[in-house]
Amino acid sequence: MAAAAGEAGLPDSGRPAVVERSYVPSTFVLQTHWRTATGEALVTEFMPVGDRRASLVRRVQGLSGTVDMQQELVLRFHYGDVVPWVFRTRDPGTDAEAIVGIAGPNAVVLHGGDLPSRAHRRHRGAFTVAAGQTVDFELCWFPSHEPVPAMINVDEALEQTTRFWQDWCSRFPPQGDYHDLVKRSLLVLRAMTHETTGGIVAAPTTSLPEQFGGMRNWDYRFVWLRDAALTLESMMTHGYGEEALEWRNWLLRAVAGDPEDLQIMYGVAGERELPEVVLEHLPGYAGSRPVRIGNGAVYQYQADVVGEVMVALEKLRNSGCVEDHFSWPLQKALLRYVEKHYDTKDHGIWETRGEPQYFTHSRVMMWAAFDRGVRAVLDHGLEGEARHWAELRDRLREEILAHGFNKELNSFTQAYGGTELDAALLVLPQVGFVKYDDDMMLGTVERLERELVDEAGLVRRYRTETGVDGLAPGEYPFLACSFWLVEQYARSGRIGDARDLMDQLVGYANELGLLSEEYDTVNRRMAGNYPQAFSHLALIRAADAINGHAQQAL
Repeated sequence: MAAAAGEAGLPDSGRPAVVERSYVPSTFVLQTHWRTATGEALVTEFMPVGDRRASLVRRVQGLSGTVDMQQELVLRFHYGDVVPWVFRTRDPGTDAEAIVGIAGPNAVVLHGGDLPSRAHRRHRGAFTVAAGQTVDFELCWFPSHEPVPAMINVDEALEQTTRFWQDWCSRFPPQGDYHDLVKRSLLVLRAMTHETTGGIVAAPTTSLPEQFGGMRNWDYRFVWLRDAALTLESMMTHGYGEEALEWRNWLLRAVAGDPEDLQIMYGVAGERELPEVVLEHLPGYAGSRPVRIGNGAVYQYQADVVGEVMVALEKLRNSGCVEDHFSWPLQKALLRYVEKHYDTKDHGIWETRGEPQYFTHSRVMMWAAFDRGVRAVLDHGLEGEARHWAELRDRLREEILAHGFNKELNSFTQAYGGTELDAALLVLPQVGFVKYDDDMMLGTVERLERELVDEAGLVRRYRTETGVDGLAPGEYPFLACSFWLVEQYARSGRIGDARDLMDQLVGYANELGLLSEEYDTVNRRMAGNYPQAFSHLALIRAADAINGHAQQAL
């Protein structure tokens, strides 16, 4: 469906222009204020919550004069490859006309007034909204074997959806600086959490390019244990313990079984088969091919993942959550899994498609996994092999300092025995391996500023020119890495640098407060999948670090 068409930001040209686009405060109800030469209109769009109904609702309200609206409906299934059978029917509730499209197991229905007419495998139409007039539409998915659902009550759905989000935000305490951005980031994380299963997707999109015209295009519509564990931490830190517990329960269900079958990622319900498939019939965003569904990284071994999970679950314990008969035995099984793969090289946090290595960040997260196991026994009285885990932890520390730190360069390195840098090294103090102001960490940051910070002051993940990821070089700075540097600055006393970089980064958010995976500072556009949980997670941590410094100064 499409609303009034035209170029935004040209109010004096006589063309339709967007005066403002924003969410109703503390919600995901989107409102777009349009102005034309003849009048103004407000378009409100939302996805209803609370009734398990998969639909998009659009309300068009005339504010002044009259506004001519155009709409176009193009129905395609299976990623645009299947043209459905489309026909008109009657709404079973109101007897009004509706448009239905069916293909295989899927069907959609468009309800509303002034429905478009068929035109070359699409539907196009126009209507006029006058001041004080309201026109509602609903595009609703339903299983094709079920009856066509009646149109939703838009007044009730809008009120219920608005109340749901605002009630959820009412638990959000004052955050000091960057309050609104932290709240919006938490809302993004909540919105990317499946309503029924509790699974948290990394992003709701696939194949939005990290390199325009290139092949760095991935499907992020899955639950990475790493991202979900970090989301759990953010939820707990800001008073959302119930959501954190829901994710723990999702984790228990998803990884239940033989620990050797552990995956780095799952479907939203815990699905394990996520094969990567290329959709040859799609040209890709801005000519960026291939377009992928599924993600081949599901078959990778990434040694850091259990560490992220154990760190998050420790914070859940520290918040007062009691381990049950399932959760702690599972964590012990995960530690046995880490021990069994102690000598296994991995593909690292960035899911490189080159040869496996001993990535320093991954080895540190293995250290963190054993460390949290020890703490669970000593601090919480749980039963476990604390002495054995402590031995493995301490051996890892000695090994990391011997092979993952280059004394001549005074810097941690991306991989054992190498000299390359990796922005993931900024995570080392976050999990307690070193202090933020440790000389080894400060040396690493100094070198990172020279070698990985670009002309605009943003942080690249690593030098793609080395070929470590098995792909052609080239990508934009990764926003999460830059937020990690903000946190490092704030925690090590460089609060002025932290604020300067933070203000620059939050300036890249769009008018809705949303961030993508990367940012192209030259062309001033977002890159990669959007919105990206990892970017919003790192924003929250960075804001917490700055606010923590401010509180210490009081």
